[in-house]
Amino acid sequence: MTHHSPAPPILFSFQDADHLVDALAQFIIHHRPLGGSLPKMLRGLIGNSHVKWTQWQVFYVDERVVPLDHPDSNHLACTASLFSKVPIPTENIHTIDPNFLNDLEELADSYEKLLIHEFAQKDAARFPVFDLILLGMGPDGHTGSLFPGHELLQEEDRWVAYVENSPKPPPKRITFTLPVINHAARVAFFATGKEKIDTLSTVLDQPEDGLPSSKVRPAWPGHLYWFVDDATAAKVTYPRTPFKL
Repeated sequence: MTHHSPAPPILFSFQDADHLVDALAQFIIHHRPLGGSLPKMLRGLIGNSHVKWTQWQVFYVDERVVPLDHPDSNHLACTASLFSKVPIPTENIHTIDPNFLNDLEELADSYEKLLIHEFAQKDAARFPVFDLILLGMGPDGHTGSLFPGHELLQEEDRWVAYVENSPKPPPKRITFTLPVINHAARVAFFATGKEKIDTLSTVLDQPEDGLPSSKVRPAWPGHLYWFVDDATAAKVTYPRTPFKL
């Protein structure tokens, strides 16, 4: 059996956030996703007739352990800025079970069972294989709810894990683990903002530093894409690729 190493990241850099948003929308339409969500960056999908919303199945890479109508809820943010404005069937959006907000282990297990149910027919032997996972990156290099130096970066078995001590509020969250993210067919990061200039350079130019975002390297034959703007990529020496589908 041939061992393939992960493909190197593909870096797309755009002159500004609007161009990034348009390109990300084209990319998503081209690679119909089953994955997490970044509401503000997905505004390019609203009103786009090419999106086959009935074919989408949406899961959250991470979610805060709060009621679904709480201001900290990722689901609420995604619903407000995207899902309420497009014809996606509500049953295709998979939220955490609010009955388990007081039991983190049960909450993570129940979300993992949703994934198992969705992927049971898809020959996912060890880990689910998402068509597309969308990720953001924090100024500290965290992604999902996988934070620098956290023990969950070593998790090799669970699909969904919980965090009780997030360095960012709220402290309790659930998150996909790195093996789930790294089994996706495609992973697309987006990063904008001057507070991420140094971090982006570290992640792409010095991945051996081991920041959580550096550890996202989809297993072969998966691909990793970065959507950034030129200002955020100002210090990056990693080669850019012209954007085309």
